[in-house]
Amino acid sequence: MKVGILSLGCKVNMYEGEFVTNKLKEAGFEIANFNEICDIYIINTCTVTNTADLKSKKMIRNAIRRNPNACIVAMGCFIAANQDYQEEGLDIVIGNKDKSRIVELITDYMKKKEQIRLKYQDDLTLFEDMIISDFPGRTRAFVKIQDGCENYCSYCIIPYVRGKCRSKDLDKVIEEVKTLTDNGYQEIVLTGIHTGNYGRDKDYEFSDLLEELVKIEKLKRLRISSIEVTELNNKVLKVLKDNNIIVDHLHIPLQAGSDKILKLMNRKYDLKYFMKKIEEIREIRPNISITTDVIVGFPQEEDEDFKQTLSTCEKIGFSKIHVFPFSLRSGTKAEELSNHISPEIKKLRARKLLELSKKLEIKYLDKHLGKKVEVLIENYKEGYSYGHTSNFLYVKIRKKLISNTFYKTTIVGVDYPYLIGK
Repeated sequence: MKVGILSLGCKVNMYEGEFVTNKLKEAGFEIANFNEICDIYIINTCTVTNTADLKSKKMIRNAIRRNPNACIVAMGCFIAANQDYQEEGLDIVIGNKDKSRIVELITDYMKKKEQIRLKYQDDLTLFEDMIISDFPGRTRAFVKIQDGCENYCSYCIIPYVRGKCRSKDLDKVIEEVKTLTDNGYQEIVLTGIHTGNYGRDKDYEFSDLLEELVKIEKLKRLRISSIEVTELNNKVLKVLKDNNIIVDHLHIPLQAGSDKILKLMNRKYDLKYFMKKIEEIREIRPNISITTDVIVGFPQEEDEDFKQTLSTCEKIGFSKIHVFPFSLRSGTKAEELSNHISPEIKKLRARKLLELSKKLEIKYLDKHLGKKVEVLIENYKEGYSYGHTSNFLYVKIRKKLISNTFYKTTIVGVDYPYLIGK
C-alpha cells in the first residue's frame, strides 16, 4: 500500500515524520510523494501560528479530496490543541503521543474500518522513544533529544500541546548518534522543543550530553538546532570553547529588543543579560554566526519599542534574523493583553526588520571574501555544487563535487544568499 507523509512546522516534526516513514517502510509499506494518489495519507500537523492551523486543515482536506477512499491520518500539535477537530473522511486522529504506534493503528483501522481517535488527559510526562538510523536524501541527520516546554511564553501554545519537559536517555542519544555516523552521516543536528533544557528531568545536564557526543570518532560536526540564551551556562560555553566539533553557529531566539515587550512575553531574560551572553560567546568564538528569531507587532509594541528592537539587532550584529509578525493564539496569555497591533503596522515592521536582516547577512557574508572555508557538499544542480560551512553559510562551487564530502574552498564572491567558492 502507498503512503504519502507530510510534516509541517519545526525540526522536531520533521524528525518524527522521518521516524514514522522508517516504521512504515520496515512494515512493508511503499512510501510515495504526498501529492500522488495514495492509499494512506499522514499529515503531521503544526499549530505554532494561526497560519499553521489553516495550513494543517488545508492539507488534511486536500488529502481527503485527492482520494476519498484513502485512510487519512492526522497527528501532531494542531490535533493536540484541537482534540475534538472533525473532518468528514478523517480516519485516525492522534496528538503528540503514540506516533510510534503508527503501524499498529493503521493496521487496526484497515481491519475494522472504524475511526480511531485517541485523546489524552495526562500532561505527557513520559518521553516517547524514537530512534532513527537513516535520513534518505540528506547529508545532515537530526536527533530528537527532548520534548515538551515549561517556559510558558505568553504568545506560545506549545507547552499546552507538547507537555512537560522530558528527555531521551543519554545512552540512547549516544547510541543513535553513533549509528547515524556509522551509516555515513558526518553532521548531526540536536533538536527538541526546548533543547537546552535536556537532562533537567534526569540527573544530568545538556553540557554532559555535549561532552559525550564530541568524543564520537566519526562525528565531524555537531549542530544545536536552537537554544535559549539562559541555557548557555558556563558548562555549555566551556564545551563550546574546547571542541571544534560543535559548529560555529548558534541560533538563539531574542524575540524582542525591548525590555518592556520581553516582560510582556514572559521571556526569562532582559536585554542586558542577552547582550552580555553574546559577548561571552564571541570571546571564545570570534567568527561565530549567531542567528535569531524576532516577533514584531506584539500587543502594546509601540513605535519606540520597535525602534529599540531594530537598534538592538543591529548592535548585536546577528548574521540572520527570522522575522515573525505576531499571530494571536487562543488559549495563551497574550490573548488577554490590550492594544493589539493592526496587520498593516505588523507588515510594515516585519519588512523593516527583514531589510535590516539582509543588510546584516550581507555584512557577515562579505567578511568571508578571500578566506578559506570547509564546505560539506549536499547536492549538485545546474552546474553548481552546494553545501554549508560550519557557521551555516551556504556556498556554491562551479564544479561537480561528491555529496557528503568535505572540501576546502576559497571564497571569491558573494551572490546573496550564497557565497561563491573556488
